[in-house]
Amino acid sequence: MSVRIPLAIAGSVALAIAAAVPAAMAAPGGTADSNPGTVHASEVAAFWTSERMAAAQPRDFVLDETGQAFLKTRQGLKPYGTGRGPALPEIQGPAAAASPEPMARPGGGGGGSTADTTGPTVTNRLPADAASGGSAVTFSATITDPSGVRSASLVLTSPGGGSQTFTMSASGSTYSASLTGFASGSTYGWSIVARDRASKTGNTTTTPSFSLLISGSGGGSGSTTVTNSRWITSGGVKNAAGRIYFQMGTSGYVCSGTAVTDTATSKSIIQTAAHCVYDDAAKKFATNVLFIPNQDGTTATGTDRNCSNDPIGCWAPTYGVVDTDWTTRTFPDNIPWDYGYYVVPTSGAYSSGLTTANSSLEVAAGTLDVSFTAPATGVYTHALGYSYSNDPFFMYCAENMTTNGAANWWLGSCGLSGGSSGGPWVQPMAGGTGPLVSVNSWGYTRGPGMAGPKLSGSSAQCLFTAAQGSSTPTAGGLIPSGC
Repeated sequence: MSVRIPLAIAGSVALAIAAAVPAAMAAPGGTADSNPGTVHASEVAAFWTSERMAAAQPRDFVLDETGQAFLKTRQGLKPYGTGRGPALPEIQGPAAAASPEPMARPGGGGGGSTADTTGPTVTNRLPADAASGGSAVTFSATITDPSGVRSASLVLTSPGGGSQTFTMSASGSTYSASLTGFASGSTYGWSIVARDRASKTGNTTTTPSFSLLISGSGGGSGSTTVTNSRWITSGGVKNAAGRIYFQMGTSGYVCSGTAVTDTATSKSIIQTAAHCVYDDAAKKFATNVLFIPNQDGTTATGTDRNCSNDPIGCWAPTYGVVDTDWTTRTFPDNIPWDYGYYVVPTSGAYSSGLTTANSSLEVAAGTLDVSFTAPATGVYTHALGYSYSNDPFFMYCAENMTTNGAANWWLGSCGLSGGSSGGPWVQPMAGGTGPLVSVNSWGYTRGPGMAGPKLSGSSAQCLFTAAQGSSTPTAGGLIPSGC
């Protein structure tokens, strides 16, 4: 169910930016807000038309095996920066999944028989009804039809009654879908919807629902390596994390970020990657910034400009905060400082979505604590973020964390796709929540793997303190002195 892209800095910086205006304080026409102390979130939300959202895309930074930096574009790799980052380490992880076989009729024929008026036959469903499962479950069945099987989908019903649909992959007549992230002690329902090729629309079979009791650790906890799967567990991380839209130059981009616990009374803080806040090539902050927490919970089929169908609405940060070493250097020389913050005022930052509007992001979405203490290596760690390829789903990878050089933590099998940059690393994850210990940063041109900057022993805590303070931003952001 995943599109495997060796993640780089997913949704990262553009090479140019328009005239400096405060982040998220540009009206739809691009002019600065007339009241710099108040963010008109409705104006920022209006800027992100459906066309602009559809055109927004990640701009990924990657390193090759020697450490040379590149900007990954649709036209290919373009050299970026003047220095070299860490060379490709020895990586051992699961091989990329084989491409699903075409869902064609037996014998490779096309079309379908007009005499076929019944849906596909579904047998040998696994797990069996009322079976128990753990943190990772593979659902499978044998599906056949004289006219050929056009498609097969797994419909998963959560304990709360909501449902999600996942495409099943074919291997001969066996169809399967592997999912992770179940809540421990909960019972899920699942059924299969299969459609044949008998006519233009086909005949459909919907199986009865089977039940599945999750008896092991939920949310992917444990020792199972997860490369790129949808996060389906409720909890603090799902609400606090969201997608970030931002503009650099004339182009729009997407990243991820997380509302984090702070001590300020007049603002909320979003933790993300520095490359999602400040363009280190053009030396300017992002503009027209929009944060959509728990976008996975939208009632729409994908990203759109309607904040009312997102469960916690849309929020407009006032300005960004990054380290001076990120701004005065260029990737990959500034890799160690790829952490940043967006500041969201308590008043005026909210644009529709809640039944009863709440003026505080941290109250509406909840928060994760940020840990500036070094996490443990060799311990199971989750990296999460919003996927550009799997819009609007919240995705994650998980495995035992190691290091990559002196400045980065490393998840060697992680295959999160573009858009996840700036999303949280959580260690340990319990009940869908836990402390944020890093953020998604960059990867390599060859093979999977995700690097995250070390918040411990760095300037990250100093920046966090500055973001909560009363310093006045200039030119769209804050670059604190003394950090």
